[in-house]
Amino acid sequence: MDNINEKQDLIETKTHVGKIETQIKQWGAKVDGLVAKADQASAEAKTNYHERIDDLKAKYRIARSKLAELKAASNKKWESLKTGVETAWKEFWVVS
Repeated sequence: MDNINEKQDLIETKTHVGKIETQIKQWGAKVDGLVAKADQASAEAKTNYHERIDDLKAKYRIARSKLAELKAASNKKWESLKTGVETAWKEFWVVS
């Protein structure tokens, strides 16, 4: 691969990682919002909220882990990891 393509790939990677970091921060804020709602809910609703929150937190940890891998990945591994992060993100929105 020539130097120009490598630079373009690096720029694309950094841009994508930045977008994912932003999405993960939004995800964390959404989880925090659910925690606040759960604290104000009735006992039955709290159970439901906490089940959802636990599921979201697990998916959040997976996405953050994938992001860390993505940041450390070589160009060859980039596409595979990018797909994993995007899948984790889509699963979050299905649960939330």
